[in-house]
Amino acid sequence: MNEMSPIRIGHSACPHDCPSCCALDVELTAEGGVGRVRGSAENDYTAGVICAKVARYAERLSHPERLTKALRRTGGKGEGTFQEISAEDALDEIAEAFRRAEARHGPETVWPYFYAGTMGLVQRDGINRLRHVKGYSGQYDTICTNMAWTGYVAGTGKLAGPDPREIAKSDLVVIWGTNAVATQINVMTHATAARKQRGARIVVVDVYDNATMRQADLALRLRPGTDAALACAVMHILFRDGHADWEYLSRYADRPQDFARHLLDRTPEWAAAITGLSVHEIETLARWIGETPKTFLRLGYGFTRSRNGAVAMHAAASIATVTGAWRHEGGGAFHNNGAIYHLDTSMISGLDKRDPSVRFLDQSRIGAVLTGEVLDLKGGPPVTAMLVQNTNPANVAPEQEKVARGLAREDLFLAVHEQFMTETAEMADIVLPATMFLEHDDVYKGGGHQHILFGGKLVEPPEGCLTNHAVICGLAARLGAEHPGFAMSEREHIDHLLAASGWGDLERLERERWIDCQPPFEEAHYLDGFAWPDGKFRFAPAWSDFVGPNRPPDAAAIGPHQELPEFPDHWAAIEAADETYPFRLVTAPARSFLNSTFSETPTGQQKEGRPEVMVHPEDAAALSLSSGDLACLESRRGATKLHVRVTDVVGRGTLVAEGIWPNRAHVGGRGINALTGADSVAPHGGAAFHDNAVRISRVVLA
Repeated sequence: MNEMSPIRIGHSACPHDCPSCCALDVELTAEGGVGRVRGSAENDYTAGVICAKVARYAERLSHPERLTKALRRTGGKGEGTFQEISAEDALDEIAEAFRRAEARHGPETVWPYFYAGTMGLVQRDGINRLRHVKGYSGQYDTICTNMAWTGYVAGTGKLAGPDPREIAKSDLVVIWGTNAVATQINVMTHATAARKQRGARIVVVDVYDNATMRQADLALRLRPGTDAALACAVMHILFRDGHADWEYLSRYADRPQDFARHLLDRTPEWAAAITGLSVHEIETLARWIGETPKTFLRLGYGFTRSRNGAVAMHAAASIATVTGAWRHEGGGAFHNNGAIYHLDTSMISGLDKRDPSVRFLDQSRIGAVLTGEVLDLKGGPPVTAMLVQNTNPANVAPEQEKVARGLAREDLFLAVHEQFMTETAEMADIVLPATMFLEHDDVYKGGGHQHILFGGKLVEPPEGCLTNHAVICGLAARLGAEHPGFAMSEREHIDHLLAASGWGDLERLERERWIDCQPPFEEAHYLDGFAWPDGKFRFAPAWSDFVGPNRPPDAAAIGPHQELPEFPDHWAAIEAADETYPFRLVTAPARSFLNSTFSETPTGQQKEGRPEVMVHPEDAAALSLSSGDLACLESRRGATKLHVRVTDVVGRGTLVAEGIWPNRAHVGGRGINALTGADSVAPHGGAAFHDNAVRISRVVLA
């Protein structure tokens, strides 16, 4: 056995912000380290395949720049000057700062802020237990899922759909608005299986010719923000050509006759003018869907990160109802399975202590909150103290100019619990070093599949690194916050969660590694009726009254919800290009990065190269831009600099910048989210990251 050969295989689950939540087999070495990470072949969704960035996780785990010591700021904010202190002293200082802030402004002045750096339920959500017990400001989670979830549930009534493993049993797989090769690799595993075993066709709908588009039998590259127009034209053709299943519609859909009339003038010619697709492409997609009962629409997040995103998701999901594809194994429309788990997180999150009168602050509008915009503060005090876990708002939040100003406030005490010195951590008063997922116990659920998975502690963390749970419980003890959850270990929390939710106990989960929670076929395909009181899919959602799966705490609709169309339609609510800002920019994920995670690893940096913007050759020629030029991108909100890549993978008038790169990787130190807006998207808020009108110009270097 060589020096670093594995001595055994450990089992875990990927913790990162991805619907796949892969089941993992981890090589553990005799030296107590980690070797190769592989997808579990025994899990029939992961099916032995994971993304390359997680496969080489050892590179991240043992990175020389990983944080392992608690730090106190000694210089100005953002200067990066810190001194080492003990973890105990760091927790003492955080608790004292919270007490001082609360004494001056009340508990709502403290804002615990987190997101999906880990998807583990114990480590991620425990921060809410401290929040609720202490009466600190709430967080309305808007940065990722709102438009997608709301649009899907607007039709079905529930965030759940056909078994995603049925993709392999489909005859036509439509991958809509997600670069699955880069971001949901297991979708491609099952789609490829359908192609090999059944001769299934694969259709991909997206805004540029990415790696997933290159695997398609039909690749439809449309203009950003026009997906609903394509969906409506497809449904127009389905009704026109006799492919609508009227027997199914009469039983399972609301107002199908009215909807068919609404679509009479949503012709392929109408949609071609909006989407930039040809009439032939639209007719081909509709014909394939109409002639293929087992059509599986796999609907992603990317096409919903637009100001009309909820409408686009609802329109795309409606196609399966027009054809009755839900009837068939291998048919229907799937986005996320969040509703199947019925997990009782009351103990983890301290929901029994939540005071509904405490304000909730919009996560996506952190810039407006920290710069004191009155409406965003909900009539309460300024935010003067924060604990940030599992997210990097200085890099990933929209309206970066405001975020930077807010984090730089001298009267803001900021504590950051992190694995690396992110740009948010650089702004902190106290930095705490965090464990990684193989160094602690947690439990996970798969949004893109149907499994609850256990991720047990497999290796020891570097000395000094703290779990999220330890930080929250340590602060609770210092702040006098009392709740049974603070006295429980991670494993006790997992056991309690499973028992309270009807999924057995930790002993069972640890033994079996995962629990398959997929409902029976009839339930998953809504053959007993959709999850509305009348059992019908809603072509005409009550948008203003609709309460989606992630909604404002007061259940109020926000954004321009009064303008939402009655039926699926192209809703021109996007930030349209004009003479001043003539291009539409999409900020897509890079294959080697995941939000701002993995951008610190040498392999990820080597594979991605540098921040670049893709420009169509004709657009580049008109602007005298060449590949390698440094360009300035400007929106109404800010500007950033990055290098040009001239390529025909994007259409004319569309720019794509893959990331997210650290701000400091950009010339001038402003990242791509200096361009993105934080205005609330209808009907329940969210950030329209892929919906930006911009201009581009060459930077002339002296």
